[in-house]
Amino acid sequence: MLTPLIKQLMKIIITILILIFNFSLFAQSNQMIGDYTHIIGQEKTRKINYKLTLNQDGTFLFHSYTKDKHGVPPEVNKYGKGNWKAEKNTVLFFADKENDMDNKHDLDFNGSKARFISKSPRDKTDRIVKTSLQFFESKIFWIERLKILKD
Repeated sequence: MLTPLIKQLMKIIITILILIFNFSLFAQSNQMIGDYTHIIGQEKTRKINYKLTLNQDGTFLFHSYTKDKHGVPPEVNKYGKGNWKAEKNTVLFFADKENDMDNKHDLDFNGSKARFISKSPRDKTDRIVKTSLQFFESKIFWIERLKILKD
């Protein structure tokens, strides 16, 4: 049998380990916070601009702007918003259909997942790894496989 002192000591150690683990998860999600963009094409013919903002409060905003001088209509804006959560190096997106989706914010990010890519602190080489998000799952077909770089 364990003495009460040893039991108390074990509880303290387990609590400290849990806190350390949670702080490391929080630090990783802090790295993810910020603006991400990806621009395709040129201003003269066809340009697509994607922008995703991950806010510290766990919300996100997405804006896709397409300008195609031969398109009908020539300019298209698409918006999405909702909540995000980090699990290891994956960002999970959620949108509440009642609160997050309306006439303007019509993109449904429910079930969308993106991988957070950054250079490992253990990597001491001169290799350059741009911090980015790579979508690998989404109901929005043109979002799946989209890679956007952190500003």
